[in-house]
Amino acid sequence: MSNNIVVYSAKWCPDCKRAKAFLTQNNITFHEVDIDEVHTAVDYLEKVNNGKRIIPTVVIDEQPHANPSNAELRALLGIELPNNHQLYDTAIIGGGAAGLTTSIYLQRDHFNSIILEKKDIGGNAALTHQIQNYPGFIDIGGPELMNRMAEQARFYGADIRVGGEVRSFNHTGAFFSIDTTEGEIQARSIVIATGSTYRKLDIPGEADLIGHGVHFCATCDGAFYRDRAVVVIGGGNSALEEGLYLSRFCKKITIVARTAFSASKTYLDKAADTPNITLIDHAVPHSFSQHEDGSLQGLNVQLADQAETTLIPADGAFVYVGLRPNTGFLKKILTLTEAGFIKTQDPSFETSTEGVFAAGDCRQGATAQVAAATGEGVIAAYHVRNYLNQKGH
Repeated sequence: MSNNIVVYSAKWCPDCKRAKAFLTQNNITFHEVDIDEVHTAVDYLEKVNNGKRIIPTVVIDEQPHANPSNAELRALLGIELPNNHQLYDTAIIGGGAAGLTTSIYLQRDHFNSIILEKKDIGGNAALTHQIQNYPGFIDIGGPELMNRMAEQARFYGADIRVGGEVRSFNHTGAFFSIDTTEGEIQARSIVIATGSTYRKLDIPGEADLIGHGVHFCATCDGAFYRDRAVVVIGGGNSALEEGLYLSRFCKKITIVARTAFSASKTYLDKAADTPNITLIDHAVPHSFSQHEDGSLQGLNVQLADQAETTLIPADGAFVYVGLRPNTGFLKKILTLTEAGFIKTQDPSFETSTEGVFAAGDCRQGATAQVAAATGEGVIAAYHVRNYLNQKGH
């Protein structure tokens, strides 16, 4: 097995944490290059990734691999799959606020659980720089809050696995068999807490620029645009919150909303009082323009009072125009809404399959707030406990 491994990463990058944790857990020695500390690192990333600054980039025997999944790293390094023989009371698919809370409550009631998280613990909340509406905290960083929840779940005995993707599951009589890229998991019940992903604009130029000018996470990629101009697309709380975060180190931030801004007055007042933020409403995104070298030139918008589009110059763009549930693997397993949200029964949160529950942003009717997700985790845990007790746990 090769030991000539270099990981280009950054402390603020969730996928970097995931890849490094996987290598460490499998006793793989590697050299880390922090792109915020090594000035030539970004130039190297752009060279090997066709102009894109993709992290982590894992270099194995001088061959770069852009953001490889754990399964890809396993194949590249010849690491064998672990043998999973334990039968869990509950398998929780998704390690965000809903999934972590479900696990905490179940573990305290002496039901053993495993959390299967594809990317990084904390979900969208871990990508939010500051959270100011979670009870008990006037202001707390999203990563810190999620790390505290994960620490609490582990304290009570939860088994947390990061990096493996759930492909499907089926009921085999006494338990469910869950097929993942990291092997098969067996459990008496399942809670789906896969959350949601930010939607794309689907306008000309977006696909070509994703990861190279167009982004969906300011916490992940905002540092690339220090002392530069960026545009934030979206009119809700998420857009305003991320715009305020970017204002700490970006030279100029323009926040555009398709209609009127729908964010809370608190965020709107803060943005209006921030000197390097400009708010533009009733500006419909039309297309992204590129320089001759392929880099982002800016966002073309259609203003309500103008016949022609207007270019908003920007070095980077961050998109916050709604959420899409992470339920693609469930299409042939559970009953979903047309938009892909999981249909559940009231008040149990049980899905169309007995013994399978859902909580958080992936569930129809859920509120996309961290506090709401934790509450749904409590409700899911309560009804999972009743289900297991009825089945003779």
